[in-house]
Amino acid sequence: MEHAVKKEARTLTDTLRGMFRGVFEPIAGFLVRLGLRPNTVTIFGLIGQAAAAYLIAVGMITWGGLLLIVMAPIDFLDGTMARLRGESSRFGAFVDSVTDRYSEFVVLGGLLIYYLGQENWMACGLVYLAATGSVLVSYVRARAESLDYQSKVGLLTRVERYLVLIPALVFNRPLIALWIIAIFGHLTAFQRILNVRCQARQQEPHLFNKK
Repeated sequence: MEHAVKKEARTLTDTLRGMFRGVFEPIAGFLVRLGLRPNTVTIFGLIGQAAAAYLIAVGMITWGGLLLIVMAPIDFLDGTMARLRGESSRFGAFVDSVTDRYSEFVVLGGLLIYYLGQENWMACGLVYLAATGSVLVSYVRARAESLDYQSKVGLLTRVERYLVLIPALVFNRPLIALWIIAIFGHLTAFQRILNVRCQARQQEPHLFNKK
């Protein structure tokens, strides 16, 4: 029974990696032959996200969204490059995860600056809720894994958040994305909390069966 709890469904990220492997592997191989390292590509992706955030902050929201479309594949390239170079490591995974968090917050920060300039306080509140929901989704998973649980489930993981955010930016409708991320981000964090509780209940039933 314990094994069944730990086995999780295939995530959207896993599915996309499988679907586009034939596209990304040749690109990653070319970058490796140029002598680029995975962490260099990761940092380049963060710089690109920061540039998109700047465009958003100054009101060029559609252009910011278009730039994010260009930069999004880098999230897949660095891991593929590390595998091709035989350099996959826990530290590389750590750097990738931390950079992902910074990238997401930088983009949301661009929206916050834009709405502060517009004095749209409701939108500023939505940015805050979207950011806290996003960080809680990541934190719950990280904390669960540190305690030997698994918690990759949820309605709105990072990939889904970008699939919501980028089209909304391209069509200059960021408030729609903020509402969705603000609500479903926190719901996803709650889903993961319940998922961990379910695992704990099966692994340590004595904690839940006190009379």
